[in-house]
Amino acid sequence: MPSLAPPKPLTPAGLPDSGARIPTKPTEGPHPLTKADLEAWLDGFIPYALKSGDIPGGVVVVVKDGAILAEKGYGYSDGAARKPVDPERTLFRPGSIAKLFTWTAVMQQVEAGKLDLDKDVNDYLDFKIPPSDGKPITLRNIMTHTPGFDDTAKNLMFNDPARLVSLRDYLVHAMPKRIFPPGVTPAYSNYATALAGYIVQRVSGQPYDEYIEQHIFAPLGMKDSTFRQPLPERFQPLMSKSYQPGAGEPSKYELVGPAPAGSLASTGADMGRFMIAHLQNGEYQGKRILQPATVEMMHNTPLTLLPPLNRMELGFFETNVNEHEVIGHLGDTQDFHSSLHLFLKEGVGLYASFNSTGTKGAVGKLRTALFTDFADRYFPGKPTNSRVDPKIAAEHARMMAGTWTVSRGSQSHFLDVIELLGQMHIGVDDGKLSVPLLTGLNSQPRKWVEVTPFVWHDLDSHERIAAKVVNGKAVRMSFDLVAPFMVFDRTPWYKNSAWLKPLFFTSLGLLALTVLLWPIRAIVRRRYGSSLALDEHGLSAFRWSRIGALAIIAALALWIVIIALITTNLDNATSRLDPLIWFAEIAGTICFIGGFALTFWNLWVVWTGERSWQAKFWSVVLVLSAFFVLWVAFAFKLISFGVQY
Repeated sequence: MPSLAPPKPLTPAGLPDSGARIPTKPTEGPHPLTKADLEAWLDGFIPYALKSGDIPGGVVVVVKDGAILAEKGYGYSDGAARKPVDPERTLFRPGSIAKLFTWTAVMQQVEAGKLDLDKDVNDYLDFKIPPSDGKPITLRNIMTHTPGFDDTAKNLMFNDPARLVSLRDYLVHAMPKRIFPPGVTPAYSNYATALAGYIVQRVSGQPYDEYIEQHIFAPLGMKDSTFRQPLPERFQPLMSKSYQPGAGEPSKYELVGPAPAGSLASTGADMGRFMIAHLQNGEYQGKRILQPATVEMMHNTPLTLLPPLNRMELGFFETNVNEHEVIGHLGDTQDFHSSLHLFLKEGVGLYASFNSTGTKGAVGKLRTALFTDFADRYFPGKPTNSRVDPKIAAEHARMMAGTWTVSRGSQSHFLDVIELLGQMHIGVDDGKLSVPLLTGLNSQPRKWVEVTPFVWHDLDSHERIAAKVVNGKAVRMSFDLVAPFMVFDRTPWYKNSAWLKPLFFTSLGLLALTVLLWPIRAIVRRRYGSSLALDEHGLSAFRWSRIGALAIIAALALWIVIIALITTNLDNATSRLDPLIWFAEIAGTICFIGGFALTFWNLWVVWTGERSWQAKFWSVVLVLSAFFVLWVAFAFKLISFGVQY
């Protein structure tokens, strides 16, 4: 899901494959979408979900036919004070839903003739984005998340206002590498959205937050919304607290480095006004923020890469459900989690935001279930009986088997090592597709049925998987929830965790065992008055090989600490970690390469001398273990230099 933090797809799980038709809606007809029915349904749905998921509070707003149909606050904006959520006054952080305001601002400048979606963005900047394969990027690439930027985490979110810098300074110093050609591979990018916000700032002559206030907030009457950081004083009493799972104390206010990508704070009522404007062709109560033709362009100019999955529009992405045309956006900070969906032809919008991740990521399941259950209740679709012949389906499943790597990742710096644990493995179970990573509400793997060639449907949800086949080989795949902004490609053989991860962890265990046995054997020999029957050369090689193994383990331990600091709290992903990262890069390179060299030296000494077969065997084990750790260090950028990540 699109976010400031890494996505965690959570949607309903599958039922046993009984051969029944694939349900895409309840068997009964739609319920009338009235205020009374909706509020009764929400009042039965949300409170239990909050309590069972240990989520302090949330807000839900539904708009219909140009007006707010229902706005409800649930739980508490301040748990200790037992302060209830007020949908009119309580501010939540919509996270990446804030990007929709940036895209709206871009399109306002397109209307004004100051921006061209297909022009080199360097024409609008006072610094340069280097070309990739001689190709520039455009605003259309940026709005469809296809500029090809690597993902970044440094200075993404933090708490100390002293670390805030100007938007230009952030963009110049945080510029990521371009790892894909533009326009062909969706890879979600906060940096690219911030770049679009800066372009709006440049061509309008106004600071970004001031521009949004004057050209979007003011005409829509969004008086309780702001992009400004730190949070202005007048909003502070209205701001909902946010909570880490299990934490008694609220978190500090999150500051977003790429502000146009996610620094918004807003009430549910204000977000309702924004939804109405987009559903009403750019108009809210006689005030217009976009012309109808521009709104149509934003809502219906899709980039089609993996049909029939959901696609990226201009800034919005499809969340189609039950054959209804739906666009929207999701948003996540570390603590706040939100969703926005617009049913275009029905004139209905759904917005929800919650102030904690909840126990075991409960908010992800809640957010997904809220949208799909809402759609099934009020806008059901038609079930399908379509299925591919079982023999053909089994062959197609075998073609999908293997390891896949997501396009949104950190391929140019040390955080790439996270991929070693996060690659998606697809297998075949009784002739059917098996994707263990994609679980449902019951935390069990889904049950996939192939409904058309290379398109699979989950038996108990709206989720689909689709693949691109080239020359008889499945080369790209994704699933509906993330398909507009992330795809999965085949993992290169040299990074394939299917074989590399077992070897790596086995090697690490053998190195640790070698280091552990070194002092134990020395203590035993001393106790019994024995000694190593080695000459001076052999004894040096023996000792240095153990020191090399210890150095490799120490380097890995240091990297584990650094990555844990960054991934568990993005407030650590700032320049204050730079000295430690530089040390890890320099010392780690010495340890990984030097450790392997020392074990190889030991191998040479052992095999050229008169040593036992046990010594020769273990020297081979040791050098192979050091080699595979070195392989991982090279392949996943633990051997690299720089503090931009």
